[in-house]
Formats: sequence, structure tokens, C-alpha cells
Amino acid sequence: MQRKTTKNEKQGGQVRIEKRRAPLPHGVKRNETGAKVERVNGAPVYTAIYKVNRSEELLEFLLRKVNTSRNNVKSLLVRRQVLVNGSVVTQYNFVLAKDDEVKLSKRPVKDAPTAKQASRVVKPAPKNHEFKVIYEDEDFLAIDKPVGLLSVESDKESECAFGYAFDYLQKQDKKIRPFILHRIDKETSGVLVFAKNVKVHSMLKMHWNEQISKREYYAVVEGVFAEKSGTLVNYLKENQNNMVYVTNDPSCPKAITRYEVVRENENYSLLRVEIDTGRKNQIRVQMKAKGHSIVGDEKYGHEKNPLGRLGLHASKIEFIHPVTKELISINATLPPSFRQIFGV
Repeated sequence: MQRKTTKNEKQGGQVRIEKRRAPLPHGVKRNETGAKVERVNGAPVYTAIYKVNRSEELLEFLLRKVNTSRNNVKSLLVRRQVLVNGSVVTQYNFVLAKDDEVKLSKRPVKDAPTAKQASRVVKPAPKNHEFKVIYEDEDFLAIDKPVGLLSVESDKESECAFGYAFDYLQKQDKKIRPFILHRIDKETSGVLVFAKNVKVHSMLKMHWNEQISKREYYAVVEGVFAEKSGTLVNYLKENQNNMVYVTNDPSCPKAITRYEVVRENENYSLLRVEIDTGRKNQIRVQMKAKGHSIVGDEKYGHEKNPLGRLGLHASKIEFIHPVTKELISINATLPPSFRQIFGV
């Protein structure tokens, strides 16, 4: 919004405020969802935000959503004002998938603006994390996601694993892009898998939890377990503050977690964990409820942080390839600090 100061205000008199909407890119009208406009340094950045409900090419999607001409939509793409999941896209035939997020930027988004452009060009977030590919074939790309990196961008952060994967694949072939199959928490490291084509993505995305035969994690938790292995079964519920907690309400989603102690000392235990369900913050919440919070878990109230990070790592994922029916097994090496705390 722009605020207009009147003559009376300057003289200490009555204040009159006029509210004006920030202008959109040429020929583009505000989207039907009334999406909240994001701001950087007080200036609007995104003028429209859309959620994708089905697979189609980007140009056709924008023509349906934006009330303007084909030439104006193409201009937005050429001027680098269209982003998919936080990454700039310029190809007209870029294939979208269900649950992608498309944003329109008020200004061009460029990697390296000149000094003259700097005042009017939106700069993408710098890449601050290591990008490590641990598996790749014609259909899949898997990375060892570093701790502190989002799987997909949020309203507050644009740097994410999707962006790294997008840049990596686009350098190989502009026709290839990553498709989101699942996510792991920002403060969790380890295996994160993307599909490389819309066919495989569509076959797996709808039944991801059923297709996965193993999801293995390692967790450093507080305390010593009386039972060195076991299965946790709880119902989980999320409150308005996005905090998940254990409930006795059987109508809520069920979470099943199996654990085994592999190392321990007088203060901490290292667990090998497998989850049969993929609920939000599942391991973190169930371990807290059992009285063995994961170290470094500030979100769920654990203040001790001997690792300097959240003690949770996604170490392995196994699933059946939807076309070849082969078993794909992907591993991410355990962080050294997870062993060092036990003197190994």
C-alpha cells in the first residue's frame, strides 16, 4: 500500500490517508485468490500466487489464470518474472505438476544485476549450502539435504533444496526439472528424493506412503532406554501454532514409529528408527511424548544441544520403481557428530 501525505498533515492538521494498490506487471490483473503480497525491504515482490491442481504446461496454465494476452504472458516469462516453487522459469512449455506453486514477480529476477539495474531488480537468495547428489538415474534424483535447508521454499525463505535441484538439472537439459515427491524438516538432514519427469511423479505422488518399503532415520535422543527396542503408536494432532502433539483422539492421523538403540552413554542414546507412516514431525513428537526428546529440538522444547543441530538424520529410503518394478535403495551417510558424541 502507498501512503499519501496531505498538506494538512505537514502543517500538523488533520491527517488524510489514501490507500493505493501496488501496480501489477503490464496487462496482468490481481489473481482470484487474493493472495497476500510478499515484501522485501518494504517493497512488493510477488503480485500473484497460484497453486497448481493438475499437470499442464506453464504457458497454458498462466493463460487460464491471468486475464491478459498470450504475448503479455510470454513477456512475463522472457523478463524472468515467473517463478515455480521459488525458481525462475522462462520456458513456455515448462511442465507443471500438482501442488507446484507459481508466483508472478513485480520485477525481473536476475542472478547478477548490474549496478544500474540493482535498484529495480529482485535478487534471488544466495546459495549457502552444499549440494550433494547421492543417487541419479533417468527418472530420479536424490540428494543428501544439509541441515538448515528447507525442502521447498516458504513464505519467509526462498533458498531450498528444490532450487538447488532445479539449477542442477537445468544445466543438464532445459527440458528436465525436479518434481517434489516428499519433504523432510528444515533442521533434519539426509535423503531427499525428486522425480525427473511428470509421468513417474504422477504415478508415485498419489501413493507415496504406500510405495515406500523403508524410511530409516538415525536420532540422538536424551536419556537411556529401559527397553532397547520397541514400537510407538500414537494419534497426532496439530494446533493453530503448527505444533504437533500426541492425542487420544482416534479420529486423528495415526503415527507408527519403530526404534532400536544402537549406541548409548549415561546421557544420550543413538537410535535407528523406521517409520511406517509419514506424519509431520512424527519422530520428534513421539520421542518427546515417550520422555526421550531429540537433542537440539528447540521447536518441541528441548534446550540441550550437544551436536549444535537437531539430532535427526534421514539415512535411507527404499521404494519400488513404478515402471521397472525394481527396488531402489538410497543411503545418506550418518553425520560424524552422531558417532562422536558416543566416542566412536
